[in-house]
Amino acid sequence: MHNNNGDPKSVAAGDEVIAGRPRSDSGHISATVGRPPASTVTPPDETPMMGQDQGQDNVGSTDTKVKSAAPAGVSTDDAEAALSRVPSGPAYTVFPPSMIWWIVAMNFLAAFMSPMTANVYFTAIPVLSRDLGVTISQINLTVTTYTIFQGLAPMFFGNFGDAAGRRPAFIVAFTIFLGANIGLALQRDYVALLVLRMLQSTGASGTIALVYAVVADLAPRSERGRYMGVVGGGITMGPALGPVLGGILAQYLGWPAIFWFLVIFTVTWLVPFILAVPETARNVVGNGSIPPRGWNMTLLDYFRDRKRRSGAPPRPRQKIPLPNPLVTLKLLLRKEMGMLLLYNGALFLGFQAVSATLSTRLFEAYGFNELQLGLCYLPLGLGCTISSVANGYIVDWNYRRTAKRLGVVIDRKSGVEAPGFPIERVRVEVALPQILLGVLVYIGYAWSFYFRAHIAVPLVLSFFIGLCVTGAFSVINILLVDLTPDAPASATAANNLIRCAYGAISIAVIEDVIGRIGVGWAYSIIGIMFAVFSPVLWYIQKKGPQWREEKRQKMAAEKEQTAEENTAAAAAARDSADEVERTGAGEAVTAEGGLQEPESKRLAAN
Repeated sequence: MHNNNGDPKSVAAGDEVIAGRPRSDSGHISATVGRPPASTVTPPDETPMMGQDQGQDNVGSTDTKVKSAAPAGVSTDDAEAALSRVPSGPAYTVFPPSMIWWIVAMNFLAAFMSPMTANVYFTAIPVLSRDLGVTISQINLTVTTYTIFQGLAPMFFGNFGDAAGRRPAFIVAFTIFLGANIGLALQRDYVALLVLRMLQSTGASGTIALVYAVVADLAPRSERGRYMGVVGGGITMGPALGPVLGGILAQYLGWPAIFWFLVIFTVTWLVPFILAVPETARNVVGNGSIPPRGWNMTLLDYFRDRKRRSGAPPRPRQKIPLPNPLVTLKLLLRKEMGMLLLYNGALFLGFQAVSATLSTRLFEAYGFNELQLGLCYLPLGLGCTISSVANGYIVDWNYRRTAKRLGVVIDRKSGVEAPGFPIERVRVEVALPQILLGVLVYIGYAWSFYFRAHIAVPLVLSFFIGLCVTGAFSVINILLVDLTPDAPASATAANNLIRCAYGAISIAVIEDVIGRIGVGWAYSIIGIMFAVFSPVLWYIQKKGPQWREEKRQKMAAEKEQTAEENTAAAAAARDSADEVERTGAGEAVTAEGGLQEPESKRLAAN
C-alpha cells in the first residue's frame, strides 16, 4: 500500500519560481537512504530530513509584515485559489488523500488510547480496593505512577520515532501495551497491579509523541490544522469518555472486563496497522517516494518485495538507533518552546482539575451512582471533540486569511512558505479568544457548585470548558509542531512531559485546596491564572519570527563551520597520504640502490 510513484511534474527545476523567488533545492535531498529521487526534496520550511540543516525556517525578516511574494499575473484577491496557482515544487507528500485520511484515522484511535486508558478505571477504584484488600490511597498510587510514566515514556518513543521511523515506534509501544493489559486482566495482586500499570502507561503513552509527528510528515503548515484537529480529538476525548466506558464495563461485567476490552481494542488496531499503514517519517521515506526497508515496510509490502527480490542477494541489515531522551529535554531550553510548553501545561492543569474531580463534585452535590457519574462526562467529552476538530479547520482558514491579507502566495503543493510568514500570529489569533472565553466559563463552573445550581448548569459549563480550554491548548499543540519541523515527535514528547507534570500536581493538590478555600475560589484561581499568564502568547507572537531568524542564522553558521572543518580535515588527510606516498617511494629507491651497491663495487673491483 506504500505509494512510490512520485508525480513527474513535482520534480523541481533549478530555475523554478516559488512564491516569487528563485528556488534552489540543493542541500535538501536526503542522504539517509541511498540516492533518493528528486521528488523527495523537502520544502525548506517544512520538516527537513534528519541530519540536514534543521534551521530552515525561511524567515527573511523579523517584521511580521510580509511583502507580497505572488508571481506576476497571480491575483491575491482569492488567497485559496492563488495558493493552488503557484508553480509547484516537489510535492510535500506523494500519498493520495485517501491514504492520508486512512493514516490519520488510525492515528486518531492511537491518540485516543493513552488518555482513555488513564481514566477508564476511575469508576472501578472502589471495587479494586475491595477485591485486592488495599486502601483507596494505595489504588490512587497506581494513578500517580501511571501519570509519571505517561510523562516519561514519550521522551524515548518520540526520539525513537524521529530516528528509526514511526512504524517501529508504534509497533513497540502497542506490543508493550498489549502485554500489560493481558497481565492486568489476569492479575489479582496489588503489587502486580502497580507494576503492570506502569508498563501499561509506557506502551500507551509512547503513542502520544508519534501521532502529531505523523501529521507533520503528511501535511504542510497551510493544511495541517484539519488533520491535527482529528488526531487531537482522540487525545481530548480520552479523559472524558474513559470513565463512561469504565463505569459501564465495571458495573455490568466486572473490573477485569476493562482490561480485556483494552486487549481487544489493541489487537483490532495493531493488526491493520502492521498490514497496511505505511511509514511516513521524512528521514526514512522522504515525501513518501523513497521505498522503506525492514520493519518500516507494511507486511503486505514486505511480502511483495520479498517475492520480487527472490534470488537477489540479501540487503544489509538496518542499524536501529537507540532513543535519546536528551533531545526532548533540549527543546525545553529554546525560548519560544519553553514559554509555550509552560503555558500549555497550565491550560492542561485546569482541564485536569475539572476532569479528575468532576465525579467527586457531582457525587457530593447530587449523590449520583457510578453509571450516572460516568454519563455526566459526556458533555465535557463532546465539547473536547467538537473543539479539536473545529479548531483544525479554523486554523487552516486563518492561515489562508492571513496569506490573503499580507499578499503572500504559498506553494500549496510543496508547502513552501514565503520568507517571514508569521506562523506564530496565525495560531495565537485562534487560541487567545478561546482562552479569554474559557476564563469566564471556568469561573462560572466553579461557583455553580458552590451555589448548588441545577445539574444542567455545571454540565453545560463543562461542555464549554471542553470547547474553550482544550481548544486553546490544541491550537498551541499545532504551533509547537510548526516550530519544530526537525523533530515533531520530540516536541510532542516535551509537551506531554510538561502536561503530565502539571496534571499530576493538579490531581495531587486540588482536593486539599478545595478543602481549605472552598470549591468556588479554588477553581476561580485557576481560571484567573489562565488570564494572568496569557500575555506570554502575545510576546511569542511578537518575537517568534525574530527568534526563528536567529536560529536559522546560527544553524547556517554551524553548517558552514562544519563544512570548513570537513574540508580542512580532508586536505590534511590528502597531505598525509601524499607524504606517506613520497616517503614510501624514497624508501623504495633507497632499498633498490642498496641492492645495486654490491654489484657496482664488484665491477669496480674487477
